[in-house]
Amino acid sequence: MTFIALAGCASHNRGAAALPGGSPANTITADDIDHAPGLPIEELLVTRIPGLSLSRASDGHLVIHIRGPVNLTNDVEPLFVLNGIPLDTHFSGNLGSINRRDIESITVLRDAASTSMYGIRGAHGVIVIKMKQS
Repeated sequence: MTFIALAGCASHNRGAAALPGGSPANTITADDIDHAPGLPIEELLVTRIPGLSLSRASDGHLVIHIRGPVNLTNDVEPLFVLNGIPLDTHFSGNLGSINRRDIESITVLRDAASTSMYGIRGAHGVIVIKMKQS
């Protein structure tokens, strides 16, 4: 007997409340990004969303950390998800490589209920980046 396991992820456009934990306080939108043209995305996230911190890794790239019950020491990077696709570790150093005009929203998920769909990879928080549809 052969077993097949399927896992899926759907996206829909219902605003920040569509994601569990996606309250407006945890989301920056394209308008927020447009109103801060000289500020790197990493710094915009840290200044607009409570509980985020920014550090520089030994190789020089910027690292975003999510403070929370699991990650009190800020030594582990969160999982980054771009349009529903989980990205490799250490992506926060490449966040500036995304064209800021193409970003629709960035939502920070930090509690167990909102990160559970990402399993162990989301244990230290998840930063969900949604790009504008062309």
